[in-house]
Amino acid sequence: MGTIFRQRLLTILSIIIQFTFFLHTVQSLQLQTFQKLPIPANGPESMAFDSKGHGPYTGINDGRIVKYLGPKKGFVDFATTSANRTKKLCDGNTNSNLELTCGRTMGLEFNHKTGQLYALDARYGPMVVGPNGGLATPLAPGQPGLEGVPHDLPDGLDVDQVTGDVYFTYAGSVFLTGNLTLILSGDTGGRLLKYDPKTKKVTLALDGLSGPFGNAVSKDGKYVLITEYITRTIRKFWLKGPKANTSEVIVTLPGHPDNIKRTNSGNFWVAQTIINLDSTPPSSIPLGQKINAHGKILETLKLDSEYPDKSISEVNEHDGSLYIGTGSTNFVGLFLR
Repeated sequence: MGTIFRQRLLTILSIIIQFTFFLHTVQSLQLQTFQKLPIPANGPESMAFDSKGHGPYTGINDGRIVKYLGPKKGFVDFATTSANRTKKLCDGNTNSNLELTCGRTMGLEFNHKTGQLYALDARYGPMVVGPNGGLATPLAPGQPGLEGVPHDLPDGLDVDQVTGDVYFTYAGSVFLTGNLTLILSGDTGGRLLKYDPKTKKVTLALDGLSGPFGNAVSKDGKYVLITEYITRTIRKFWLKGPKANTSEVIVTLPGHPDNIKRTNSGNFWVAQTIINLDSTPPSSIPLGQKINAHGKILETLKLDSEYPDKSISEVNEHDGSLYIGTGSTNFVGLFLR
């Protein structure tokens, strides 16, 4: 047996064993109703709800941020991130080459005190939208990549509801290659950054991360949980207390994690995709898992029936229901409890 084939086989067996272990050792979540909320383009990557509980708001791949107004009106335009965007060129488009013109929002979250919606755009970096929507304003223009470092795939964003600070991630330039084997080889070029709305400055919070696709600030503002796609881990970065400015891995997951979203109770939902590199093309098994502050798996939601051979980007809990985001579908998934 060749060395490369043996390593691949061991990797696949490890994934299968871990996946089976997790599904049998934690509560499997049973939800009765699955709905599709149609969107006017594709790719509801991330979602947010405002302080009144309205939404979800989501960014789609034609550059719009849209807001859900209920089953009769559906999703309507709320904001855009590119000043160069035109409805004629961009509305409904699925061409990633138009992102510089049309915009593409990857991460979203509200500051519930101010009503401002913070957005992380794939081309323009961190931005902010007023409570009434419209064209987003860049944060810290002239300092978007921090000390001359390029954007390197902006991806996850969250707001510390205690301080108002905005945390966002750059996943790393390796993801711009599109080469899955290279991506999973162990890159550590990802970063967590912080925007302080009082000083209007962006600073580096943590580097050396392995594909940080998402981050979520704890309810009390004491730490940030960061997903690391490459290593399938969740890292806790302490903001306050005796461990401030240090980090530690709190759990290794069965799948590669994307976004992580905090619940009202203070737990976290992690969207994941188990990737089988042994198939051509590589196949995917999507799932969501709820974890607590210590990384303990509390619930598992299998999504292979609703999203066969697809990756999911987010599981967002609101009023007991679960909203599912992806980078490719033309709908937001909704599980009603």
